[in-house]
Amino acid sequence: MEYIKVTMDNIDQQHICCAISNNNDIQVASKKNWLKQRFDDGLVFLKSVDRGKCFIEYIPAENAFIPIEADGYMYINCLWVAGSFKGHGYSNDLLNYCIQDSKNKGKKGLCILSSEKKRPFLADPKYLKYKGFILADETDYHIQLYYLPFDKNSLPVKFKNCCKHPDISDMGYVLYYSHQCPFNAKYVPIISEIANERNIPFKAILIDDKIQAQNAPTAITTYSLFYNGEFLTNQQFNDKSFLKLIEKNS
Repeated sequence: MEYIKVTMDNIDQQHICCAISNNNDIQVASKKNWLKQRFDDGLVFLKSVDRGKCFIEYIPAENAFIPIEADGYMYINCLWVAGSFKGHGYSNDLLNYCIQDSKNKGKKGLCILSSEKKRPFLADPKYLKYKGFILADETDYHIQLYYLPFDKNSLPVKFKNCCKHPDISDMGYVLYYSHQCPFNAKYVPIISEIANERNIPFKAILIDDKIQAQNAPTAITTYSLFYNGEFLTNQQFNDKSFLKLIEKNS
């Protein structure tokens, strides 16, 4: 497999793997704009040269969109291999690249989100353990933080209290999201409109800078839906699936 690093110089010409290929689509545009704003913070996006879902995205933890204490570590936003790319060792290729790059940059290790039970868009805990990652911390809603120290004496990473024990007083649905996930640009307005039409309490909070993200009441700032103060899911909803959720909770 041949890989290419997406940068400011080539991003407008590159397919970014997890979104559709039409650069005029709002989903693609929002994701690419989000990436462009992160490159100066040290973000790395490495992908296969072929179209498909095969890539790794990581950034120094001090600049990550997540409420953690992990100074000196590299945080992996996403390690994604899907479809026909599975089963060929590409996850190992991408992770090994990240490890070597992080060591070259003097980092203490890597960290990444997972969960007690496998959730969409989060790393598989079995794979992480197989690769030597260690469970470092866990939120009240069972989102887990794993880390891979490069030195056995490195201090472990941990969640900030704001996301480990979230305090959300708003009743109804509260959605925290960012444009790190391209699909939010299309689907968040759709479910917001559905809630408004049905007079359902709904608040969508866009997280658009790292300070806001690092103090958010959720570990998954890409997409976290709460209902009556309780974390529900990080699974994105379209109109049909959101209507089903409303019916279930009505």
